[in-house]
Amino acid sequence: MENSKESFFKRKDIEISAKRYLQDALSAMALGLFGSLLIGVIFDTLGVQSANLFGENMISAFCVEIGGYAKMYMGAAIGVAVAYALKAPNLVLFTSVVTGMMGASMTGFGIAANGGPAGAFVAVVIGAEFGKMVSKETKVDIIVTPAVTLIMGGLAAKFLGPLFGWCLVKIGELIMAATVWQPFIFGIVIAVVVGLALTAPISSAALCIMLELSGLAAGAATVGCCAQMVGFAAASYRDNGIGGLVAQGLGTSMLQISNIIKNPWILLPPTLAGAIIGPISTCVFKMTNIDVGAGMGTSGLVGQIGTFTDMGFSFDVLWKVCLLHIVLPALLAVVIDKVLRKAGKIKDGDYKLDL
Repeated sequence: MENSKESFFKRKDIEISAKRYLQDALSAMALGLFGSLLIGVIFDTLGVQSANLFGENMISAFCVEIGGYAKMYMGAAIGVAVAYALKAPNLVLFTSVVTGMMGASMTGFGIAANGGPAGAFVAVVIGAEFGKMVSKETKVDIIVTPAVTLIMGGLAAKFLGPLFGWCLVKIGELIMAATVWQPFIFGIVIAVVVGLALTAPISSAALCIMLELSGLAAGAATVGCCAQMVGFAAASYRDNGIGGLVAQGLGTSMLQISNIIKNPWILLPPTLAGAIIGPISTCVFKMTNIDVGAGMGTSGLVGQIGTFTDMGFSFDVLWKVCLLHIVLPALLAVVIDKVLRKAGKIKDGDYKLDL
């Protein structure tokens, strides 16, 4: 019986594991967020800021409009992204667009808040996995498969989505309150933890958005992510040149995962840089951000756009962003890297990427 069950799950490509859900599906969820909420915030910010600078015009209004639609359909984008990562068949994949919207929008019994991104994720995972189980198992697959996906996803959206969303938001509120209470300590903790999440094969962006991180905590998360990206880019310049600088500085420090496994010491320069800059951000410069930018660092400059969205665009904010997000991460990571090289912990080639 056990072998039969395992064989069924294998045939349906259902893998109940942390890797499948917390790595593959969560990373795909981040892509869904990039294609909807995140790009929507960027266009909305461009529209609002250009209107403030040059007055209301057709282009700024169009940017605000398409940004609004992109943010509105976040649940649908998460739905198709997560279902695709779970290797859902077509009918399940297309129905997951709906379960994602339901998970993001539905409120639960006794919980007034909707599920948000976390609710969309939960609804899609449950709906897609049950949909995969019945896919192509009946002669009326075109009815049964989307129906099961919709029903199970809808139940998850109604009963679990709002609960998950509420819990994560409350955790986020606790983190933000703790950062205001102890900005030095939590400036270090948040910068290090979120920065490591960005480099690890999970999504720091999805994490910060689900927690609805904002304020000082989001500012600390941003510099922690910047420290990883810019820090790795600067420290590895002699191994990877300009290509590695751009790929890591504007792309992702996740590229270094295989090198970190070979030599964990290379993780220390950007991580220590984040630990140093985190409390400078929270205690000295009082940097803030929005949830969309908090876990992005310098990837596509989304972290910086989020900072300008929250703090406003001015010369005062601009030089602080340049200092904390770019100059200090690069400088500190290079200095710490040199110390570790002299100690024999890091050598030429340890950061080398196959670009």
